[in-house]
Amino acid sequence: MIKAVISDFGGVITLPLDEAFARAHEELGVPLSALGAAMKLAASRSDEPPLFKLERGELTDPEFMAIMQRSISEVVEREVVLDNYGERLMRELRPNEPLLEYYASLKARGVRLAILTNNVREWQPRWMPLLPDGMFELIVDSGFEGVRKPEPEIYHRTLDRLGLEAADCAFVDDLEVNVKAADALGLHGVWFKTTDQAVAALDQLVL
Repeated sequence: MIKAVISDFGGVITLPLDEAFARAHEELGVPLSALGAAMKLAASRSDEPPLFKLERGELTDPEFMAIMQRSISEVVEREVVLDNYGERLMRELRPNEPLLEYYASLKARGVRLAILTNNVREWQPRWMPLLPDGMFELIVDSGFEGVRKPEPEIYHRTLDRLGLEAADCAFVDDLEVNVKAADALGLHGVWFKTTDQAVAALDQLVL
């Protein structure tokens, strides 16, 4: 039986992120497809995608948004202003209530719960209120760590802070690359596709 579940936040504890992005972009009046194109354009001009640097805290939110504002404006061929983009996006996040209820049932059975998220330092005060009080004993946020998934160091830090071995922990994430990295370190990776599928996989680990 595993002793802890380490969960991703966006797209796992929340409903799918593409839904939140779609609503935020509808409010902005900018097609969601322009975001992906702008990300690729910005990445082509840097040694590494700016998003990765943002998630490590190497770029601030305003610095990243300035890059994205230029890139999106080029893609749609008109000036786009991304004022309060993070706030808009965080406002559109919706908690995955069925999964949170399941996590609560695991906690009641003695399974420890933690969050490991690639996120933005400045956004933490906006998404933390979505979490039930006291449910997660540890939150490891890449924006404060200087490393991000799938870099091994951030998994090691999470395990060290829990005081557990990799084999004692399940890791749930909606990105396959992050799950493969966890598997390589000995965690029990669960690639989140649907809540029912993830719950079924976790049930096999907590028997």
